[in-house]
Formats: sequence, structure tokens, C-alpha cells
Amino acid sequence: MKRIGLISDTHSYLDPAVFKYFEGCDEIWHAGDIGDPKLSDALSDFRPFRAVYGNIDGRELRQAYPEDLWFECEGVRVLMTHIGGYPGRYSPRVRGLIDELKPQLYICGHSHILKVMPDKKRGLLHVNPGAAGHHGFHQVRTVVRFTLKEARIEGMEVVELGKRGALR
Repeated sequence: MKRIGLISDTHSYLDPAVFKYFEGCDEIWHAGDIGDPKLSDALSDFRPFRAVYGNIDGRELRQAYPEDLWFECEGVRVLMTHIGGYPGRYSPRVRGLIDELKPQLYICGHSHILKVMPDKKRGLLHVNPGAAGHHGFHQVRTVVRFTLKEARIEGMEVVELGKRGALR
């Protein structure tokens, strides 16, 4: 069993509350637009860390992290990328990856729109944790926590970090 903390679109801002909310997590996953490499360093110093780069990430982050991350965790096949769409509206590139790799869990960021929705046609759960940073049009900063256990995804929780622009 692994408890996962999922974050995206930090755009160089890491709310200190993330460490409190991810305290009980075994791993942290970042779905791109990290911004400052110091942010990924802080998260990877805190917990085992997996990430993909996003469209705002510079050379250092693009060299450190892939565009797409395909792995298995606790028997769950996971595909993570930054830009890819959602059920019924995947980009052609990501639709091809999903059809080839057949993940059970598909994670992306980019839109700053929190979404947790099944794709019944492809037999997966799509998760976009929204945006945890201050840059963008989202109103509330969010992260997601969940558990992977015996090839199942359980205990999906959305954590609201506060309003965009409201610094703690």
C-alpha cells in the first residue's frame, strides 16, 4: 500500500502547507509546470518524488524529468504527462499512448482545472490535481491525495490550499 500526494502547476510557488498535507504520503508526484528546480529539490528531499516537465519548465527541469512517465506502483499502471486532455478530449499524442500502454490511472496537469473522472471507454481513472501555484486563472489552489493498494485506487481526497493569490 502506498499513499500518494499529487501536485501540479506550482509555477515556482510551493505552499508550506503542502508538507503538512503530504506528511502521511509515501511518494509525491508532480504533473508538470514545476517552475523553479528548488521546488522539485524540496519535494524530493521530503519524500520519494516522481515528476514530468511542463510547458513553462526550463532546460534544467526538462533534463531532470521526462515529458511522459509510465510506471507501475502497487499493481496500478500509471501514465503521467503535463498536457494531454481528459476523457473524450485527449490530444492525439496522448490518446495513442493511452491506447498503447493501457494505464489504469492517467494523470495530467496544465489546465489548472481539478478533475477526477473515469474514462469508461478506456477503463481508466483520469486525475488532474488542479493548480497549487498562484499563476493562472484558477480560483482555489488544490492538491490531491490517494492510496494505491493491491492494483486499486482508493481514498481519493482533494485538499484546498487557499485562494489563488492569497499567500499564507
